[in-house]
Amino acid sequence: QVQLVESGGGLVQAGGSLRLSCAASGRTFGTYAMGWFRQAPGTAKEREFVASISWPPTTYYTDSVKGRFTISRDNAKNTVYLQMNSLKPEDTAVYYCARRGAVRFGVTSPVDYDIWGQGTQVTVSS
Repeated sequence: QVQLVESGGGLVQAGGSLRLSCAASGRTFGTYAMGWFRQAPGTAKEREFVASISWPPTTYYTDSVKGRFTISRDNAKNTVYLQMNSLKPEDTAVYYCARRGAVRFGVTSPVDYDIWGQGTQVTVSS
């Protein structure tokens, strides 16, 4: 069974950068697509799609992070990354990585993702 562990979150000022990592253990994530989602504090809303990367690598981003965030993967290290630049206070959230185990509702739907990490907090101060 694959387990995902995120790291790299923290507190940063607006305009700053962070790099999130998501390491898989147990089994490799092979050719599965991987995604990053986020959930803002104090909200019961569904987790918001941020970015995804397939294999061979094709990337997809939500409009609000295009040009600022970059998703990448290193299959040899079983790790997915999210480079976040020009951070804004509205990027504050818990960030989760996930494996896309199904292809049914679309790359942006959390329902297609079957394995999730525990999340890492990103806080952007103004």
